[in-house]
Amino acid sequence: MENNLNFHFAVDGNDFTSAGLASVQLKKALRQLGLDPETIRRASIAMYEGEINMVIHAGGGEADVEVSEDCIKITLADHGPGIKDIAQAMQEGFSTATDHVRSLGFGAGMGLPNMKNYSDKMEIESTPGEGTTITLYINI
Repeated sequence: MENNLNFHFAVDGNDFTSAGLASVQLKKALRQLGLDPETIRRASIAMYEGEINMVIHAGGGEADVEVSEDCIKITLADHGPGIKDIAQAMQEGFSTATDHVRSLGFGAGMGLPNMKNYSDKMEIESTPGEGTTITLYINI
């Protein structure tokens, strides 16, 4: 791959039915590039978890994906309430999701842990009251 490919997705924060659309589009694009199925699966799951988190906690946001010869870089940015305690939020099962969100089948507290598990590197920058940016790297 001579040049990096870039994709931009807007994540609607008010619509659970369209949550996951960006990860589906990313999966199709990575397939068209001929990447191996395991890399595609990992990137798609990490992207989906990020999308859902933006819908549940932040009223939406934006996802930017850069595919280079050796890495998929996913940057998820929102202007939500931020994460007060990142270490606590990284614990499996910890969630600040509302009862309504849980009644829809979301908010099990696995979003951030899954994003970390399915990526090779994860960076979180969060300022309470301003938002969160998560950068994920998946090696190719």
